[in-house]
Amino acid sequence: MKLIVGLGNIGPQYTGTRHNTGFMVVEEFAKRHDIQITTRKMDSKYGTGFIGTEKIMVVEPTTFMNESGRAVAQLQNYFDVDVDDIIVVHDDMDLPVGKIRIRNTGSAGGHNGIKSIINSIGTRDFARIKVGIAHPQKKKVVDYVLGKFSKEQLPDFLNAQDRAASAIEDWIAGSTIPELENKFN
Repeated sequence: MKLIVGLGNIGPQYTGTRHNTGFMVVEEFAKRHDIQITTRKMDSKYGTGFIGTEKIMVVEPTTFMNESGRAVAQLQNYFDVDVDDIIVVHDDMDLPVGKIRIRNTGSAGGHNGIKSIINSIGTRDFARIKVGIAHPQKKKVVDYVLGKFSKEQLPDFLNAQDRAASAIEDWIAGSTIPELENKFN
């Protein structure tokens, strides 16, 4: 089974915010494959389905961003998912809006959701798709990430959302992370 995890914060006040980029990408992916993200267990909201013969689970942790690792670890342990079969999608302030960067290892880079996952599953060696939200420059970081994309940013974000969902599809189909890096980064 492949575990596809989008990071974000639960609650209607966070819907559509930059920090919920991970949720928005996995929701686009789920929509493409008619997967309903409705089951609530193990500090997560998730849905399962098949792409070809590959069983997949699309996950949105319900722990809030800073505790995302608790949800990922529970699902990984319960369903006995190998770390190589986990991909995490999250926002990245160091990338311009519209850019994505795929990696198979790395530090948390200041992202508390990724830091929580690394601490909870005991490794930093898992695939991730970083989706650019740009840096707030002189604005407060918290206000910026919890704000929505501007009218000018939205088309670039939607393009990145589409490309990130396509990268997940390619990963499920067997593309390696280096192949995905070459195609999408």
